[in-house]
Amino acid sequence: MKAQSLLLEERQGFIHQKGSCGSVSIQCDTESLSGAVSQRACVYCGARVVLNPITDAFHIVHGPIGCASYTWDIRGSLSSGAEWYRNSFSTDLSEQDVIFGGEKKLWEALSEVTRVHSPRVIFVYATCIVGVIGDDVRAVCKRAEEKFGIPVIPVMSPGFAGHKSVGYRMACNALMELLSRAPKAPKRGGSVNILGDFNLAGEMWIIKNYLEKMGVKVVARITGDATCEELMHAGEAALNVVQCAGSMTYLAKRMEEAMGIPWIKVSFFGIEDTSQSLIHIAQALGDREAEKKARELIARETRALEPVLCRSRELLGGKKAAIYVGGGFKAISLIKQFREIGMETVVVGTQTGRKEDYDIINSLVREGTVVLDDANPAELEYFIREKQADVLVGGVKERPLAYKLGVAFLDHNHERRHPLAGFVGVRNFVKELQLSVNSPVWQYVR
Repeated sequence: MKAQSLLLEERQGFIHQKGSCGSVSIQCDTESLSGAVSQRACVYCGARVVLNPITDAFHIVHGPIGCASYTWDIRGSLSSGAEWYRNSFSTDLSEQDVIFGGEKKLWEALSEVTRVHSPRVIFVYATCIVGVIGDDVRAVCKRAEEKFGIPVIPVMSPGFAGHKSVGYRMACNALMELLSRAPKAPKRGGSVNILGDFNLAGEMWIIKNYLEKMGVKVVARITGDATCEELMHAGEAALNVVQCAGSMTYLAKRMEEAMGIPWIKVSFFGIEDTSQSLIHIAQALGDREAEKKARELIARETRALEPVLCRSRELLGGKKAAIYVGGGFKAISLIKQFREIGMETVVVGTQTGRKEDYDIINSLVREGTVVLDDANPAELEYFIREKQADVLVGGVKERPLAYKLGVAFLDHNHERRHPLAGFVGVRNFVKELQLSVNSPVWQYVR
C-alpha cells in the first residue's frame, strides 16, 4: 500500500491512464525533484548530448574531474573522420578553487589546449560548482578568443539549474554563437540540415544515404558526425529537418528567426514514420522528382521487409510492450512499430516529453494504457507488473529492472551499438525483439 500511495497520490499529474478522463492531464517538462522521484539527467548532461558529437571540437569541463567522465566514448556515436570528441579536458577544480575562484585554472587550460592541439573550436562547460562560486566564464572565453583567434564558446550548464531539456537549450545557444560567426552565403536549392541525430551506430549515415538517393543534398549534420567547418555552412540550407524534437526544436526556431530557414519535424524510426518523413521532406522542398524517388525507395525497402514483418507477427503478435525512453518523438515511433507487428503498448513514458507529445501518444494507445512522465523505478515496476508487459524498451538504467522482473529488454538508448533508424533499423529492431522476448530464459527467471 505504501508504494501504491506514492504512485496514486504524491505523483498525481505525472501519471495518466487513457480512459480515466477526457484529455491528457499529465504534467511534463517540470523541474525535477531530488531523490528517487526523478530520473531526469542534469543540465550539463543535456548540453553534452547535443555538442559532444562534433567530431573535431574540443570540450573543456570547468568543474570537478568527475564531471569530465561524461564523454561520448561511452556512447554509440560514430565518426567518419576526427575523434577528438571522444576526449574531455577538465580544469579539475578542488576545494581551494571553490574558495579563491577557478578563472585562473580555466585560462591555463585554454592556453594549454590551444598550444598543444591547435583546436578549431573550444566549448567550455560551466558546471554546478562554477554556478555556485560565480566564475565569469564568459569573460574568460571572450579574452581567450581574442588572444588565440578561434571560437571559444561558453556553455552555461550548471547541473542544478533545471533538467536535461534546459541543457539542450544551453547547447543550442552555444551552437547559435558558433553559427553567428559564419559569413553569409546564398541558400542552396534542394538542400537540408539534419538536426537532432547524433549518429548512434551510424544512423546519420543511413538517413543521409536515403536523402542522397532522392537527390537531396545534406549541408550540415547537427550534430552527429559533424565537423566545425560543416556547421559553419548550416545557414546555406533551404530546410531544417528535426529528428529529435526535444533537443533541437529550439535551435530550429532560432535558425528560422535568424537565418530564414523553415523547419519540419521528422522521425526515422519504423516503416511508417521513415516513409512519411522522406515524402514530407521532398514536399517541403517542393521537389517532385525527389518525392518520386522517395516513393520508389520506400516501395523497394518495404517489399524487402515484408517477409521479416510476417515472421515477427507470428512470433510476437499479441505480446505486450512497456516503453520508457528519453524523448516523446521516439516513444511515438515505438508505439507505431509495435502496432506494425501486432504488439500492444500497455505502458509508455518519457523523461523529456512535452504536452503535444503526450497528446499524440494518447491518440495512439488503447484504453487502459498507462502514460508516465519522468517515472522512477518503483513506478515502472508497479505498472509493468500490473499490465503484465512482455518487454521493456528503455536505456541502460532500465535494463536491470527488466531482468529483475523477468521481462525481456530492448536497448533504445545512446549506449547501443546497432542502428535502429530507417529500414535497416526496422530489421534490427524486429530481430532483437524476437530474440529477447522469445528467449527460453524467462520461463526459469519468472
